[in-house]
Amino acid sequence: MTWVFWALLSAAFAAATALLAKVGVSGIDSNLATAIRTTVILVFTWAIALGLETHHGLAEIGRRSWLFLILSGICTGLSWLCYFRALQLGPASSVAPVDKLSVVLVIFGAWLFLGEHITPLKIGAASLITIGAAMLAFA
Repeated sequence: MTWVFWALLSAAFAAATALLAKVGVSGIDSNLATAIRTTVILVFTWAIALGLETHHGLAEIGRRSWLFLILSGICTGLSWLCYFRALQLGPASSVAPVDKLSVVLVIFGAWLFLGEHITPLKIGAASLITIGAAMLAFA
């Protein structure tokens, strides 16, 4: 299975996440909802790591990887807190497209910070994503 398969599966689960979270966040504090979701993710992912016995690699992780994984985790948590608050306040069909502007930010961040190649086609596609997200969010 290629990265495309896993990316499409990720998109399907992300869509389900938005729909399920919109229903789940109604009537409760969005921060509490995020904490519940995060706890489920914590238990679920550690169960997978333990079940597949990949946890043995913990001792081999270098300082740089730890630092960037911790920073990534903090950003994930902040993203989820903001996302759940946005879902609580707005329609899922508007919140999700704006959230997906992260795709555009990743394209340009990967170019600036990771040295990934950017082409006119990618710039055009990122522009279309931006326009599409705005149209979906505010239509």
